Amino acid sequence: MIRVEDLTVSLGGTDVLDGVSMAVDDGEFVGLVGPNGAGKTTLLRCLSGVLSPDDGVVTVDGDAVGSLGARESSRRIAVVPQDTQLAFDFSVRDVVAMGRTPHRGRFDRATSEDRDVVDRAMDRTEVMRFADKAITAVSGGERQRVVLARALAQEAPVLLLDEPTASLDVNHQIRTLDLVADLVEDGRTAVAAIHDLSLAARYCDRLVLLADGGVVAAGPPERVLERATVADAFDADAAVVDDPVTGTPAVTPLSAPAWSLDAHVHVVGTGAQAGRVVTTLAAAGATVTAGPVPDGDAVATAATGVEASVVTVPAFQGVDEATARTVADLAGPAACAVAAGIVPAAALSALPDAMPTYAIRDATLPDAVHAGDRIGLDDLPTIVADGVRGNAAANDDAIRPIAFRDDTATTDRRGASDPQTTDD
Repeated sequence: MIRVEDLTVSLGGTDVLDGVSMAVDDGEFVGLVGPNGAGKTTLLRCLSGVLSPDDGVVTVDGDAVGSLGARESSRRIAVVPQDTQLAFDFSVRDVVAMGRTPHRGRFDRATSEDRDVVDRAMDRTEVMRFADKAITAVSGGERQRVVLARALAQEAPVLLLDEPTASLDVNHQIRTLDLVADLVEDGRTAVAAIHDLSLAARYCDRLVLLADGGVVAAGPPERVLERATVADAFDADAAVVDDPVTGTPAVTPLSAPAWSLDAHVHVVGTGAQAGRVVTTLAAAGATVTAGPVPDGDAVATAATGVEASVVTVPAFQGVDEATARTVADLAGPAACAVAAGIVPAAALSALPDAMPTYAIRDATLPDAVHAGDRIGLDDLPTIVADGVRGNAAANDDAIRPIAFRDDTATTDRRGASDPQTTDD
């Protein structure tokens, strides 16, 4: 339906698009994603024919957009722009009815069919209740939906949307994208610039990731929204996981800590707090490993999101000898381990015997453990620099690692009272 070949656009002496090529199949929903200034809006303007490229060509249904007259172009392509300001004091109904202009002559009156199309468009976008209100008197989010209704009234096979959810609350973001997805299912073709990567992944068949004026990646959301690709395009670290509700990629940008850590750290413990420790360490530049944790635990999800290696076990199964060996091998090269969240004794017991292990301040430790000195994550660079494999332990001023109590009855090699217990 849409083909873009070697598109180049310069605005104000700045190259905005440079050799962009892409294709959109009939009945497909394609999302344009990328950082601010990547050229998403410029590309949409070229697709609609509003902007002529310096080089390259855009075709819609086989015809070059630049060769189409205004009426024919509007019959094929409907546009929902990012800027929905309307200067004239028309009623909402009148604004939506403008979408019928390409389908009648300049002096033709609206037909009953035109009025029916307008009513259906307003019903689908939920603006009928303020149909007689002045467009200048409605909110920004309501105006966005009115402009979408106008585009629907055009009944064009191609729908172009520039940040269609930008002014909408969460409820209407979902309703708007549900509507676009329904239109695509009915046979229309949609291309939308979408700021929210998780929403784009949820609704779009394919994504085109733009950065620095070019296409960085294109394809299904799970292939485009890989952690390294997102980091390169947006110059920001992020965790990318499969959303447990939608099953599509969910992208969570990570705040960079005020400190950095060039070291391998193993995380032991379960729950959301331990998961945040995994992502914080990864954002600080550490090599992170984790486990053992139950399948589906927040730590396993967080580790997947930052591409960290993690050892998982079936829920309620505990830590057997084979799992303990796997954990010991994975954690063996680490400078230290960090206990966070709810920390089972059996999980601690799986660590190598010589592994210095430090508990963060809010960690819940088993009774079998001497707590040592609780730490904050920002203590880790100093601990690692001091040499946790011996030097720190020998220094009276050093932070003391946790250790199993000598007077605790043991059933395994490091004093865990019950390797099957996961909540002690």
